[in-house]
Amino acid sequence: MPLLTTPYAALDLIRQPEQANDPLQAFDAADEYLLAQLHAQKPAADCRVLVLNDSFGAVAASLAGHMQVVGSGDSHLAHLALEKNLVRNGLAFDSVPFVPASEQWQGPFDRVLVRVPKTLALLEEQLIRLQGHLAPGAQVIAGAMIKHLPRAAGDLMEKYIGPVQASLAEKKARLLAATVAERPVARSPYPSRYRLDVPALELLNHANVFCREGLDIGTRAFLPHLPRDLGRARVADLGCGNGVLAIASALANPDAQYTLVDESYMAVQSARENWQAALGERPASFEAADGLAGVEKQSLDVVLCNPPFHQQQVVGDFLAWRMFQQAREALVVGGALYIVGNRHLGYHSKLARLFRGVEQVAATPKFVILKARK
Repeated sequence: MPLLTTPYAALDLIRQPEQANDPLQAFDAADEYLLAQLHAQKPAADCRVLVLNDSFGAVAASLAGHMQVVGSGDSHLAHLALEKNLVRNGLAFDSVPFVPASEQWQGPFDRVLVRVPKTLALLEEQLIRLQGHLAPGAQVIAGAMIKHLPRAAGDLMEKYIGPVQASLAEKKARLLAATVAERPVARSPYPSRYRLDVPALELLNHANVFCREGLDIGTRAFLPHLPRDLGRARVADLGCGNGVLAIASALANPDAQYTLVDESYMAVQSARENWQAALGERPASFEAADGLAGVEKQSLDVVLCNPPFHQQQVVGDFLAWRMFQQAREALVVGGALYIVGNRHLGYHSKLARLFRGVEQVAATPKFVILKARK
């Protein structure tokens, strides 16, 4: 893989999760453009830089040791990638502090470098949170590949930060630079909420939660077919989102024990708050994690999963396949993975390669609900 070579460093970077012979690199031209733009401004060594949504740590790791850098974003995998890439390049794993999106950062910052996220609601929430955390003369610079840069990103920067100047295109990347100007104090529209009739729930969703404005159709198909009579089973909701699968299951299984896991910090925050609203002080575990990678082998009886089919803008089933493998490792012999998936994704044949038996629990014209027994 090529090195990321910038005025600050030449770095050997890897993506997370790691894949053998991964054809994709851990940086792109927008990372290079952001770093080149910052270097051209000749910031002082005591410049405080906040780096947002740095997918694999390329920007923050490049600046480590050159100025005071803080990373922040909503992806646990991005946090993991930053730590691994720092160590991979001879730096301490904690040499760049990281603030999860579920927590508040501490300014003031002289520069904010933003990788424009896929979910513009996350960008809006981050820009609102920057109020009161920008030093006099601060600048907010956002970068993206042009094909992933919606006009609305510049509109949001103009609304919450100040006048925006768009750069020329460079290797199919573009920057948006906002100069801080006086703006009215904004109130965040997040979290948003929606209601379900069955089960009767109001679900809260922080800015980066999948299907924030309403229940996604895959989960809607899954809910009536969640397993019952689980007794004291140990159950994990893998890729839990706002926690609806675990909460619905827990309401029907009062003695089961639940772990809710997602790689999104805002998803886990939403799931925790929704669980407490629906189930009060009933114990459960909530983890921002790389799926079930850290879970003890043969420690679960049931795994519930509505697997994703993309990582940022990269579409594919590699994350789902990895979740299936993790579930198999974590389940006891005789334990079961329940999933919902689009018919065309062919999950039945994939699961049959890992599990002793796979059966179709239910189907709609678009989705299948499958049970895979170890």
